[in-house]
Amino acid sequence: MGFTIGINRGMRDIRSGSRRRRTSDGTAVAEYTGLWGWDVVPGARASAGACSCGRGDCPAPGAHPLDFAPVLAAGATLDAVTETWGEFPGASVMLPVGRAFDVIEVAEPAGCRALARLERMGLPVGPVAATPDGRAHFFVAPGAAADLPGLLYRMGWDDPDSLDLHGLGPGSYITAPPSDRGGLGPVRWLRSPALDSACRPPEARLVLGTLAYVAHRSRA
Repeated sequence: MGFTIGINRGMRDIRSGSRRRRTSDGTAVAEYTGLWGWDVVPGARASAGACSCGRGDCPAPGAHPLDFAPVLAAGATLDAVTETWGEFPGASVMLPVGRAFDVIEVAEPAGCRALARLERMGLPVGPVAATPDGRAHFFVAPGAAADLPGLLYRMGWDDPDSLDLHGLGPGSYITAPPSDRGGLGPVRWLRSPALDSACRPPEARLVLGTLAYVAHRSRA
């Protein structure tokens, strides 16, 4: 059972690229489930402003899981991934947040500067992704989203919104590389997953101070 998009041009685009994307995305999914221990869900794509979910009033075209798609659980084998992903040709790779990791989101320019600073200081850093709409996603230990306002307050920052820092936790989904997000282009890694950080991302407090400082300087 595949999914369709409500306009002819979008249908041609999604079919013409589905075989190539199925190979690259399926390989990535198997890596995410089998190596990094992440759950994965097939997601919608967008073309010419229309979402492949078929809803004309879709609030997040090409940036949400497909309602009828199953979760590929952490530990899924390559055979299981190949079989399931074959049922959703052209689907994007979506990661449920709040299970293996939470996400701290910041503007990409500030995220890049903060990442370089964290690496220079030798602080633990988990995977970091960049979206085509200019956001950076820092993977941190679960629970960070709920604790974000309190953590920032204890560090002397009163308002996360003023820093353009946002926590994504349970109930949120992010698009994973190499998938397209919202028809804007592919998500890419700024810092790829590694065995020492993907399965055990750092506590938010270890990266949040630097993120907040750089975000504040960037906005100022």
